[in-house]
Amino acid sequence: MKRVAVIADTHLPRGGRELSRECLQVLEDADLILHAGDVTAAEALDRLRLLGPLQAVQGNMDDLQLRRSLPPQLSVEVEGVKIGMVHVPGPAADRAARLVAAFPGCDAIVYGHTHVPELTRHADTWIVNPGSPTERRRAPHRSLVVLEIDEHSVQPELVVLP
Repeated sequence: MKRVAVIADTHLPRGGRELSRECLQVLEDADLILHAGDVTAAEALDRLRLLGPLQAVQGNMDDLQLRRSLPPQLSVEVEGVKIGMVHVPGPAADRAARLVAAFPGCDAIVYGHTHVPELTRHADTWIVNPGSPTERRRAPHRSLVVLEIDEHSVQPELVVLP
């Protein structure tokens, strides 16, 4: 079984903001970290890479260096599970169907941008937004997601952060 930590919209560094101890522990315990955009600064992404293997896509608020170094979308495979990643998912209307069409054959699609967590199914595909571990905006709490992946199956879990 593999544990994949999914985060987005960290917006680091900004003021005195930092990832909580609880968030860092989840990231360190993961076999892989997926960041769905808006890290904001390249040095923040470099610090996240020290915690473990990491894959990331560019976000709309990322600095020029990050936008040049990260793809706008990405697909990764873990234990036979295919995961699509993008930052901006487009309008809420028909979002799930649009994401599934954009990432055919994926078992899960991860997006960011809204800061609002989502764990829903569209057909056989998980649609996952981890929220933000630093800036909740309209969400009820700060959060991230852990994907438990085992032999072609994926089970997401929302992790609420203090």
